[in-house]
Amino acid sequence: MFTHKDIEMRSIFVVNCIQHDRSLRVNSGELMLEEIEGDKKKTLTKFPFQKLLALFIIGHITVTTPLIDKCKKYGVAIVVMKPNLRPVFFWANSAEANYLLRKRQFDFAPNDITIGKALVYNKILNQKINLQKTRKKDEATKEAISQCDAALNTIPDITEYNHLMGIEGTVAKSFFAAYFQQHNWKGRHPRMKSDILNVTLDIGYTILFNYMESFLRMFGFDLYVGVYHRLWFKRKSLVCDLIEPFRCIIDHTTLLAFNRKQFSEKDFTPIKQEYRLKYEKCSDYYRVFYDALIEKKSDVFKYTQQYYRCFMGCKSTQEYPIFEFK
Repeated sequence: MFTHKDIEMRSIFVVNCIQHDRSLRVNSGELMLEEIEGDKKKTLTKFPFQKLLALFIIGHITVTTPLIDKCKKYGVAIVVMKPNLRPVFFWANSAEANYLLRKRQFDFAPNDITIGKALVYNKILNQKINLQKTRKKDEATKEAISQCDAALNTIPDITEYNHLMGIEGTVAKSFFAAYFQQHNWKGRHPRMKSDILNVTLDIGYTILFNYMESFLRMFGFDLYVGVYHRLWFKRKSLVCDLIEPFRCIIDHTTLLAFNRKQFSEKDFTPIKQEYRLKYEKCSDYYRVFYDALIEKKSDVFKYTQQYYRCFMGCKSTQEYPIFEFK
């Protein structure tokens, strides 16, 4: 059994195979990453299994049976994901056995919004930070920041679920209108594909969702039992919950990419009043969001780890983690 200190000294190893032909195998007791170029194999890196916490593989790769055996021996989680970071395979010894966590989840009172308030508070805090990063002084931005401040002051005293949802929605409306004002913002319409900004945000949030799911699986959470989003058929409510503090990464990355012309309207095709990203552009968009999220992998893991400890220890919400987007 690994202690908390052991876990904190280990690393998450991300292997990007989206545009590369790579393989993983065991050599002299270490993990070896190789790149295949024609008939030749080039060693890219070696890594001791004792220092690995998890192995994230993005795209297609060749693995060997000894590698899987070593991962099992040293408790290394294996996550295989598509280019949009959607997990297609997950394995971790410790996660499967964590029945106490799942019991705690099901015992959590469905009408308890204490943790939900902490998540919404963190989300709005980062919306404010994103607005401040723009350094704009126009009325829309100042009003949006003011609404964030008002919400942050109000949330601790909220006792009604619908009240909390109402404040979250009100702040989001003013945030998006101010943050994307220079890009013809028309309102947030999830999954409607009504304009290129909404489509791009949907792509980014989906990638974030997939990414967060992988981290939650590492600890053995039941993904369908949330603390803010209610139980719903086939909805992974807990993942919906824990992406809230990190949506700011997608918002910031999207604005930056449009400002830098990495994303453009010409990348989309209008079909029956809907916009669809051209197939040949998908990998470019995935890569931009992938790079932004991988850069924060340590923050996401530490947040999930601390959330797990607080949840299992029935801690006060004041002890729950806060992710501040720097």
